Amino acid sequence: MQFGIFTVTDITQDPTTGRTPSEHERIKGTVAIAKHAEEVGLDVFALGEHHNPPFWSSSPTTTLANIAGQTSTLQLSTATTLITTNDPVKLAEDYAMLQHVSDGRVDLMLGRGNTGPVYPWFGQDIRQGLPLALENYELLHRLWREDVVDWSGKFRTPLQGFTATPRPLDDVPPFVWHGSIRTPEVADQAAFYGDGFFANHIFWPASHTQRMIALYRQRFEHHGHGTAAQAIVGLGGQVFMRKNSQDAVNEFRPYFDNAPVYGHGPSLEDFTQQTPLTVGSPQEVVDKTLGFRDYVGDYQRQLWLIDHAGLPLKTVLEQLDLLGEEVVPVLRKEFAKNRPAEVPDAPTHASLVQAKYGDQAPRQATPNANRGDNLTLGSPYQDTAVVDSSKPGSAFGAAATRKEFVR
Repeated sequence: MQFGIFTVTDITQDPTTGRTPSEHERIKGTVAIAKHAEEVGLDVFALGEHHNPPFWSSSPTTTLANIAGQTSTLQLSTATTLITTNDPVKLAEDYAMLQHVSDGRVDLMLGRGNTGPVYPWFGQDIRQGLPLALENYELLHRLWREDVVDWSGKFRTPLQGFTATPRPLDDVPPFVWHGSIRTPEVADQAAFYGDGFFANHIFWPASHTQRMIALYRQRFEHHGHGTAAQAIVGLGGQVFMRKNSQDAVNEFRPYFDNAPVYGHGPSLEDFTQQTPLTVGSPQEVVDKTLGFRDYVGDYQRQLWLIDHAGLPLKTVLEQLDLLGEEVVPVLRKEFAKNRPAEVPDAPTHASLVQAKYGDQAPRQATPNANRGDNLTLGSPYQDTAVVDSSKPGSAFGAAATRKEFVR
């Protein structure tokens, strides 16, 4: 299993001091959190995407590339990447680039987000959220796997003889998780492609998460990707710890009560009873997290939210120390017990390369590989008309024969 943390990147006033960090302070603090996650032995750091206050993470790939340059083992991911309001062509290129600069230490979680106004901000209709998610991912999936793509759909202009650059590292796309809180269609989408499914998990009771994961596993098997037990599952979680349980409750209560998402709602006690939120000692976190397996089965990735609601950086780093020293080592050992042999490990670039190539050398993109050229070669699958671009008035004005392609 992989263990790590995710951040929603909120900039929130500390209710105990009245102080609100600046954007710059919060951004730099998040990078420090990611670096410390690696230092304490965690596997994954995942970054949300938002385009509205009080959140700052509008460009996850920029931040993750910076973190990649300051880490060496940390798997970098997102929580989530908006598949509905980002252009899939730009996603294909941005995350392939991040894959290269991180030497393969990247995957991503795709989702629709939870901010309705983001749709019109990016020229989309929220009423088309699900069709957008399905169509955009179909294109993204192809752009990473086909050197030259001809495509047309409902929500963007067609592509003719298009090659996304750079090509994925080793010709193996980043692994994709599909994230959802409540949408069965997203679970089925993940199963259809044989991708991972990540249940946000932090706002809902166990019974809801259990149903979503069961649906995904059943559909994963239905689509022929393996048994239900071989489906790739990730879960969110949320923790606050101190050595003494009551100290944790007393310290976290004002942050919980004023949190931008669930503040001024259910009590801390009700929320911890009804959702995966754990506020207490490291042993309580271990016990509750081990209980997740009882209703979702053996799974591959566990991420926790630890840095929201105005918690100061010092406190967050202390939470990481407790995770690294007292929680994750125990969970690694306990989750490994009685784990069926058919349950796969969490996917990594190395494991995906091995699965595709075995002992063969991975395919690499080179300048002379003749793998598609958006300007001059176009698609090998279309009828072509040859234009002599050396003639006056040529669209390209170059002294070489080029091909233009028309549907």
